[in-house]
Amino acid sequence: LFADILGNNNDHVATDILMLFVKAGLILGLVYVGNKWLLPRLLHLIAMTKNQELFLISIFLICLAVALLTSQLGMSLAFGAFLAGLMISESDYSHNAFSNLIPFKDVFTSFFFVSIGMLLDLSFIIENWQLVLVAVLLVIVLKTIIAGATGFILGHTFRGTVMVGLALCQVGEFSFVLAKIGLGYSILSNFYYQLFLAVAVITMAITPFLIKLSVPLADALLKLPLPKFLVEGLFPLQEMEIPDLKNHLVIIGKDTSALKLSRMATLNNIRHVSIIFDPLLAKEKIKNGDHVVYGDAVNEPILQKAHVDQSDIVVISVGNLIPAMAITDKVRKISRNTWILVRAKHIEHVGDLYKVGADQVFPERLEIAIDLFNRILVQRLYPRKEVNRILSHIRTMNLGEFTDRDVIHQPSVLDEFPNLNINALKIDPGSRAAGKSLLEIQLRNKTGVTLLAIKRGTDIIEHPLPGTVFQTDDIAYVLGNPEQVNLASELFTRE
Repeated sequence: LFADILGNNNDHVATDILMLFVKAGLILGLVYVGNKWLLPRLLHLIAMTKNQELFLISIFLICLAVALLTSQLGMSLAFGAFLAGLMISESDYSHNAFSNLIPFKDVFTSFFFVSIGMLLDLSFIIENWQLVLVAVLLVIVLKTIIAGATGFILGHTFRGTVMVGLALCQVGEFSFVLAKIGLGYSILSNFYYQLFLAVAVITMAITPFLIKLSVPLADALLKLPLPKFLVEGLFPLQEMEIPDLKNHLVIIGKDTSALKLSRMATLNNIRHVSIIFDPLLAKEKIKNGDHVVYGDAVNEPILQKAHVDQSDIVVISVGNLIPAMAITDKVRKISRNTWILVRAKHIEHVGDLYKVGADQVFPERLEIAIDLFNRILVQRLYPRKEVNRILSHIRTMNLGEFTDRDVIHQPSVLDEFPNLNINALKIDPGSRAAGKSLLEIQLRNKTGVTLLAIKRGTDIIEHPLPGTVFQTDDIAYVLGNPEQVNLASELFTRE
């Protein structure tokens, strides 16, 4: 915003600053009015056309219009694009807009980084490598301290502080926009612009390696005699006394899967302890009476407090591979007999988690796809043995050598009869079976299926007698091959 003022040497700085604030206020006022009344109605009218091409073009035009407005008032195009993005993100159609713009985002991101690489002068780095090296180290150290200190003030433990600091130590993408504006207004010379580009590109390139290094670095630093407040954070939770449990379940993680798993265990009276690295969530669960240990599960004292060494099952649901591997390794070192189940996002992570001691890995995306396909096959009335064979083949193709370790297969007597399956059929109102007895509809003679049981509300009628009358909304459990089940389904379905 101040680039124009800083780049022009004149005697009316105060007037220019005043006009700048007036323009900024005018733009923000127009944006507020447009976002409050104009944009929602406009996007609604466009969405009502049900034309995705028109919707996409309109989003582009809105962004360009706001950017052009800010440019005409003496501000940057980037500032206008930023405001336009805020306006669209607050609308009811933000998700649709974002989904349509994802391909363009990927393309423009590629162009952005390629263009940055083309602007970088490699000869400058070679000629000034000492200066570049010092600048890179200064940026990494200063940004790590600033980002880490911010995380520490917000309540992170020392481990979290180190991880946050190293994850955010690179030069941000928006800095390129600021540097380009500074170069255009001669605030930056070409020498310092090239120095900035060199530092930015190098810090971005090494950030993935620093993130991978953050966990072992934090482990090494925690071995030093650090103050307790630094290790536990500024806002440590009041410690909850965990009873001396044995053969209990330990759930590690704060995501939806871990929370739902804890809820299921509570409802079914399964003794468990949750390890959560989120102070607000931990306080809420403690308030509800759950056994909770707050802290980073990579720390051995946290695992010991949850009595991991005496547990029979540990579930690790943290999402990211590196923390999951570190926690799995620590749990396995503490207890050789505990059964460890780890959730993984990607199939590629399965092998790494098995290597550090997991007994079973749940590849989330693969298992969701398999479950969906399983439901499709069941709906198509495939025999259970055929379904198991198909799903086993899918797992083998995706998991390879880890297939046997990943699948828990409960053998069934029906596996010996590939054409037989047990199906649940609902009696619809108005069907030929509704209100009639088993003897009247001649179920066995006309369809060939065997009626095993009838579920009526919460009651189960086992081995129904010939005089048993079918009622609307009953669930009939029948045994037969797909053709026989189809015939039975016709009797139970409304004509």
